[in-house]
Formats: sequence, structure tokens, C-alpha cells
Amino acid sequence: MWFSSLLNSAFSLVRQFLRPYLIINILYYSLVGVSMAYVTFHPEIQDMLTSAVLASFTQGPLSIVAEAYASGAILKSMALTFGVNFAIASVLVIFLPSLIIPFSGVAIGLFRAVLWGLLLAPTTPELQAAMIPHSLTLLVEGQAYILAMLGAWILGCAFVSPKSVGALTWREGYAQGVRNGASIYLLVAIVLAIAAVYEVLEVIYLVPLLIS
Repeated sequence: MWFSSLLNSAFSLVRQFLRPYLIINILYYSLVGVSMAYVTFHPEIQDMLTSAVLASFTQGPLSIVAEAYASGAILKSMALTFGVNFAIASVLVIFLPSLIIPFSGVAIGLFRAVLWGLLLAPTTPELQAAMIPHSLTLLVEGQAYILAMLGAWILGCAFVSPKSVGALTWREGYAQGVRNGASIYLLVAIVLAIAAVYEVLEVIYLVPLLIS
């Protein structure tokens, strides 16, 4: 019962903020596409980013994720992928900065869309093959980050205009904005869980078949 109530509340907020939600969708995926087109003519940027990402997954704390994938540990890989994408990419990178600077999570999310495009552009035969299944991961996982950005937008709107959430002061508006923005994260978690299941299966099973 409580889960259904929280879910209905989250969907209600998406409907209430449908216009910014659609605009963020358009901006996000457009930036991914434009960045992919740009890096096609500047492959050295992709090489640099790829090296940095590989280093983070082999030398830092994220190496445990790479090890799980390499060993074919399906459930462990799914759990780690979800945990990293939710706790770090969504909460730490997008939502927490918005608690300090209103709307900053939206800007950060759009910047990450640019990085995605630069990193995942199918500039080589191997990437072209890998992106056939991985495009769905990009689409679904991207939707989770768009929802996270919407949560940051909702928080910012409540702080800037407390009356929009029935509050009388900025402090009350901020508190209500945090509650509303956080409720969106139920949807973020659900979408990221779906994305993690698919991403692990396609990376471990599908991509090797296509690039071998």
C-alpha cells in the first residue's frame, strides 16, 4: 500500500511538471546526438575520455565493478551497476548539488549527456557493433538521469517560488521541494534497476558476440 502511494505521488509530480520533463528529455538526447556527431570529427577527444574511464574502472574503487563484469558474475554486476548509477551518478552527482545551488543538477545532468555522446559515439567498427544493443542502455539509463534532473528542477522551483507548493517562506518551500524532488527518486531507482539488468546481460553476453 505504501509503495503504491509513493509511486502514485511520483507519477503525479511528473504529470504536474510534464512540460519541463519533456524539455529536459529533448535537451538530453539532443546533446547526446550532437556530441556524437561532433566527436566523429575529433576522435582524439573520445580516445582521451575512454582512457580516463578505463583507468577509473581498473585502478580506483570502481575496479570492483569491472572485476564483476570480467568474471561474469551476473547478479553481482547488476547490483554494483545499480548501486553506482543510483548512489553516485543520480544522488551524489545530480541531486545533492541541487540542495546547495538550485537547478544545478539539471546543468550537471546535461553536461553528462555531452560526455556520454563524446564517449559512446560509434566511431569505430567495434563501437558500431557494440552500440547496436547498448543504444537501449543509453536510452533507458538516460531516462533515469532525466528523472533525476526533474527532481532537481522540482526542488529548485519550490525554493524559488515557495507559494507554488503552498509554502509561505523560502525555508518551507525548500523543505517541501526536497520532499517532492526526493519522491521522484523512486522512479529513478526503478528505471535504473531495469537498466542495470539489461546492461549487464548485453555487455556480458551480447556485445562479445557482435565484436568477436
